[in-house]
Amino acid sequence: MDTAVAIRGQARTDADTARAARRRILGFAAEQTVHLGSSLSVVDLLVAVLREAATGPAGTGDPNRERVLLSKGHAVWALYAVLAELGRLDPERLGPLAGHPADQVPGVDAATGALGHGLSIGAGLAEATRLRGRDERTFVVLGDGELNEGSVWEAVMFAAHRRLGRLVALVDRNGMQQEGATADVLDLSPLAAKWRSFGWRVREVDGHDHAALREVVRATADPADRPVVLLARTVKGKGVPFMEHSAAWHTGRLDRAQLDAALAVLGQDRTVARA
Repeated sequence: MDTAVAIRGQARTDADTARAARRRILGFAAEQTVHLGSSLSVVDLLVAVLREAATGPAGTGDPNRERVLLSKGHAVWALYAVLAELGRLDPERLGPLAGHPADQVPGVDAATGALGHGLSIGAGLAEATRLRGRDERTFVVLGDGELNEGSVWEAVMFAAHRRLGRLVALVDRNGMQQEGATADVLDLSPLAAKWRSFGWRVREVDGHDHAALREVVRATADPADRPVVLLARTVKGKGVPFMEHSAAWHTGRLDRAQLDAALAVLGQDRTVARA
């Protein structure tokens, strides 16, 4: 069973929160073109990590809080939606929403846009935490297509060399990128073996299994002297059958009929989609 939490006075499980977040993403896509496929695939992962991270009150600037960086910044619509469903962000008060994370938005710890930079930022934050003798974790969410960037592997080497045991990378392994299947664009296999060869601890998990995600994310709190990567197997466009496994829905804007069809699949929810 998913852990229930109070959201706006209602008991809500991780699955409830994720479903509501997906409906909210669809609402965003009824208003403007958004990165739909990758946002829908990463929702469950963000629910797990944002529930786990001891981030403290949004906007406090507490230097000792745990940080969550969305390196695959084009999936910011999932971040907006999950933060909103957790009661940490009110998108209606922000005006037009940017298509990549901007660090003036509550809940966003670093601006990201160009792929391949988030893990380097996270490694720097984790190194600073180590030098201060602190124990907070830094979480970095990456896309599997993003792993084509060489800068990712520079950060992987640095983090292992500096033994940054409080750094947690989470890979949204949906197997698709803008140009098609990751195996066709630039094959990453054997991915787990690659990370291990660089000195990282590796955990593999079903990226849509809330109980399994919660377990592996919580386990990163255990003391360690090596960074850890969670390879989460996901489905691009998860939750909307006509979008799943389709590079055609990497980006998109929904017309009324498409929105209604997608919302019908996700079922009824207390959250009212924008649009």
